[in-house]
Amino acid sequence: MHRERISENVYWFQSEVYAQVTAGVVAGPQWAVVIDTLAIPEETLGMREFVEHELGLQVRYVINTHYHADHTWGNCFFPGATILAHARCRELMIEKGIPALESAKKQNATLRQVKMVLPHLTFEEGELTLRVGKKNLILAPAYGHSRDGISVLVEEDRILFAGDAFMPLPYLVDGDIDQLAASIKKMGRMGLENIVQGHGDIILRGEIEAAVKENLAYLSAIRKAVRAALKRKTPLDYLDEVGIEECGKSRVHLGGLAPALHQRNLRALHRYFLSNKEKMDGEE
Repeated sequence: MHRERISENVYWFQSEVYAQVTAGVVAGPQWAVVIDTLAIPEETLGMREFVEHELGLQVRYVINTHYHADHTWGNCFFPGATILAHARCRELMIEKGIPALESAKKQNATLRQVKMVLPHLTFEEGELTLRVGKKNLILAPAYGHSRDGISVLVEEDRILFAGDAFMPLPYLVDGDIDQLAASIKKMGRMGLENIVQGHGDIILRGEIEAAVKENLAYLSAIRKAVRAALKRKTPLDYLDEVGIEECGKSRVHLGGLAPALHQRNLRALHRYFLSNKEKMDGEE
């Protein structure tokens, strides 16, 4: 697990095991806040070890940016902490997360110690602010990757923990392309020092504008590819040939998972346009 101090009392963690998934810690004088957990128990426990033994603090709050397993299944390793999330995150953890965990435990012995801990405090609209020492954490919706996504802004430092609404490769299979584009555009206008992506490396201030443009260009490229595919007799065969590079992204992103995720994006958008033909026609 990689760890880096981003600013005073703000820390970033990145998994070395699964898809470069990230998490964060904001430390106050008496307690700490964890932003997302990591993919496997050992790495999440490593985060807790750092907070308790190197910082000398207890974790009072855990924020889940969305319900996906690699960001929430470590909640159980912070006993006594209050879990904060979007209201839909709690609903989706009940609907999808609990069955998925029970199934995963049968396949992976390392997950047997994991228990689903649902968010205790949720919000649905507007913003939720949490004060940690001298820092304000502002939780706000960041939809598109999923229906329950939120971001966490460390206001004084202009550091945004973006969850999976910002990734090296935008991923929309469980979300909505229009909402994702809107979230990315909003982040580009926030005057940020850093974007902590849900997966991948930290984006620095001088890199943000280019990263925003690249992600929006990718979403535009896959829209065009799917519209072109739908005019052909065998659209899925056509999409099989649409490589990630021709849509402006590298296949090495996310530990080599990017090409497979790219193909899933194309198929998800294809299904979306088939079920929303009037929307596709309106974009012509």
